Amino acid sequence: MKRQFISCALVICMLCALFSCGFERPEGDGQLSVVATIFAPYDFARAVAGELAQVAMLLPPACESHSFEPTPRDIVRIRSCGVFIHVGGESDAWVERILSTMDTSRMHIVTLMDCVDTVEEAVVDGMQAAAGDDDGDDDEPELDEHVWTSPKNAVLITRKISEAMCAADPRNAAAYRRNTDAYLAGLDALDAEFREIAANGARNTIVFGDRFPFRYFTDAYGLGYCAAFPGCAAETEAGARTVIFLVEKIKAEGIPVVFHAELTNANMARAIAKETGADVRLLHACHNISRADYRAGKTYLDLMRDNAAALREALS
Repeated sequence: MKRQFISCALVICMLCALFSCGFERPEGDGQLSVVATIFAPYDFARAVAGELAQVAMLLPPACESHSFEPTPRDIVRIRSCGVFIHVGGESDAWVERILSTMDTSRMHIVTLMDCVDTVEEAVVDGMQAAAGDDDGDDDEPELDEHVWTSPKNAVLITRKISEAMCAADPRNAAAYRRNTDAYLAGLDALDAEFREIAANGARNTIVFGDRFPFRYFTDAYGLGYCAAFPGCAAETEAGARTVIFLVEKIKAEGIPVVFHAELTNANMARAIAKETGADVRLLHACHNISRADYRAGKTYLDLMRDNAAALREALS
């Protein structure tokens, strides 16, 4: 979603306030400080860290990631960390603005979109294009930012995070590598499960009554999809033509499930389900996590295993 960028004046004011306070890097207990902007890389980093580093997530649980704007306290946390992890792309323009004001020479920065091969956001059949996209304008295509939704990409991202943490904290590098190997085994098992589900399904198309952040996921497993909007669309209410297309798609192919994303109201998915008799299910993109799931200690692996069960039902 193309968020409103933080104004330069606001950033400058916040930074001036921070620097005027004479902020110094906290000593703490000597542990490496790792800061991630959203849930997925936060979870990858804490799997690598174990008990040996302090890992923080800027995005508060239950907060919508596309509308996030950092607070002065968040800027302090970025400035004082040893490893900073963010997504990249248009939604992270605020990150580049903030980093440009800092001395990052001793900071290890991991940009998720630099860890994998990226693809452009696509408008597929039936999908409602963003306002202004129907007139053939010459705007540059937008890259899909949801790179972590594929477990194979999660492997590549986790390796990069591990390398950054090892470089920032050499004394614990051996432990970080052991933790990384154990976590990558879990991601490989997850990837194998999704491949088995896709290979043995009665169909290979899923329907999403929401924004669609799963382009990398469906590409990885050879799945087709229909959805209301691209993954970073600003819109949340689809027009009648889009809804009718999705309803007719489900009816024509006997698709048993219509999906929605986490932390959305799922109204569109429920409306489509009412017209078709399909079941409504969550397919979790791991942008962020609910407060209840955060308190329960849910992980990327947990959420993706839930996705595996939902996908198996949808392809049955």
